[in-house]
Amino acid sequence: MTAQLRIAVIGAGYWGPNLARNFRASDQWELAAICDIDAARAQRVADQVGGVPVLTDVADLWADASIDAVAIATPARTHHALVVAALGASKHVLVEKPLADDRERGGLMVKEATERGLVLMADHTYCYTPAVQKIRELVADGALGDILFIDSVRINLGLIQPDVDVFWDLAPHDLSILDFIIPGGLRPHSVSAQGADPLGAGKACVGYLTIPFGKGAIAHVHVNWLSPTKIRNMVIGGTKRTLVWDDLNPQQRLSIYDRGVDIERQSAGTAERTAATVSYRLGDTWSPALPEGEALSLMAAEFGGAIREGRPPLTDGYSGMRVLSVLDAAAVSLRAAGAAVPLTLTTPELEAIA
Repeated sequence: MTAQLRIAVIGAGYWGPNLARNFRASDQWELAAICDIDAARAQRVADQVGGVPVLTDVADLWADASIDAVAIATPARTHHALVVAALGASKHVLVEKPLADDRERGGLMVKEATERGLVLMADHTYCYTPAVQKIRELVADGALGDILFIDSVRINLGLIQPDVDVFWDLAPHDLSILDFIIPGGLRPHSVSAQGADPLGAGKACVGYLTIPFGKGAIAHVHVNWLSPTKIRNMVIGGTKRTLVWDDLNPQQRLSIYDRGVDIERQSAGTAERTAATVSYRLGDTWSPALPEGEALSLMAAEFGGAIREGRPPLTDGYSGMRVLSVLDAAAVSLRAAGAAVPLTLTTPELEAIA
């Protein structure tokens, strides 16, 4: 396959224009159309990218055999119907986060794509940023050692969403990053969620997720629509080193600290007691150089590469399913006043909800 792949973007609201711009700029892709029920809005996006056909009915996309793929940037509640229809029309699909509005519908989408031999890719954009790609590399190479804890903070002022709470709005970013950097993906033992609605908005506006994920390690995610300051920060502590990612600091997004706690356990005689000797490392701090590059450009290239090579993309449907499984468990925990909800995942994830 040497010719450009042809793609249409469905949804010309907040995220669609970004997708259209990057697919238009890619050597791998030909942007074939912008589709939105609001023709004027679709036309504005089409004009911004130099002019492409505008459609208001997705049925026209399904009927066009020359279109290889679609990128869906519409509300999560619409994803299932659009994705299933696109797959039924033999289109590869990229879908904005979260993959679906619940785990069962997400599983049906993954199962349909698998049975048809088509690529279903979750647009987990942060996973294609140079910073997160470097974090994944450092974790895989063992530079941090075994992961002990992850603290993630994603807070800002608004926007309060009309149809989802703060967990479903903001946490998919953090969960997709955790799934991307943890070897084997995010497969926690349980999920606990606590949320608050101090404004009386009818949904959680402040939220905390606690996610134990193996060998005593734990992740904590804080999301908030009400903070007057914007923070995008993640701390990943390992047995060798600790990494701090500050996404709002372009001069030094990543810092790696050769500092930590070492515990040496020694036998205390025949009674099989153990004594612990605690020591502290106070080593150097360094910041790795990061290449320049727009995440969506790398994501578009990965989507095209997966289709051409007949392989799963880095953020495939199963990655989207793992994120959905955590969000679904968080919703159950929230209704149960923060009780831990057991979570069991298989490979492929729950046989895509067989």
